[in-house]
Amino acid sequence: MKVALITGASKGIGKAVAEGLAADGFSLALTARSKDRLEELKQELLDNSKSTGCNIKVETYDLDIRDNSAVEAMVNDVVEKFGRIDLLFNNAGIFHGGTLDVSYEEFCEMLDINLKSAFLVLKLVVPVMRKQKQGTVINLSSRSGVIAKPRSGGYAASKFGLVGLSEAVYRDAIEDGVKVTALCPGWVDTDMAVMSGLPSEDMIQTIDILETVRWLHRLSPSACVNQVLIDSIRQVV
Repeated sequence: MKVALITGASKGIGKAVAEGLAADGFSLALTARSKDRLEELKQELLDNSKSTGCNIKVETYDLDIRDNSAVEAMVNDVVEKFGRIDLLFNNAGIFHGGTLDVSYEEFCEMLDINLKSAFLVLKLVVPVMRKQKQGTVINLSSRSGVIAKPRSGGYAASKFGLVGLSEAVYRDAIEDGVKVTALCPGWVDTDMAVMSGLPSEDMIQTIDILETVRWLHRLSPSACVNQVLIDSIRQVV
């Protein structure tokens, strides 16, 4: 049984990855703040698995990813119920526009959710994978974590931090068979990207993120990728 833990799983990129991995036969541990959305997704995944004859398990955890004790209890419960974690998609994130004009409270909220909470999940999950001598970690950063954009400096700071953290954990954990990748897409066609003003067809699609996750997990044990940058077409031209 392959097991994936996905944070921020109830909508957008997290939901798309959950649906794709379930179709691949992964059992899933899903976290988000919305209990209702998580339960709807769980039922959808279980119904689909039955129709395809794929027997998976799905556990949901409605929590605030900033709540250290809740996150620790969640990871402990996942390990107790599933026995392992093969893939971590560290996806929970938030965006507030602005650089020096972003409020201090909004800046701190992005650091708390985009960086500090990701650190906590890594701190809890990577030792499980190191003990297994196997695991794939994908931290969803952003193109803004590599190339900062104007009017989004606070967000860029949190995502640059996540790229740096990913790089360090990549170096630390690879000797134990744990691969860590910072995935850095441009505008992805989700609710968060509405502010971009781009038409849907000019944005990265959630299926592109899913296929990247699949590719990273399916690489041979000797192949390691520490960062993937995906541009949307408008950011190239």
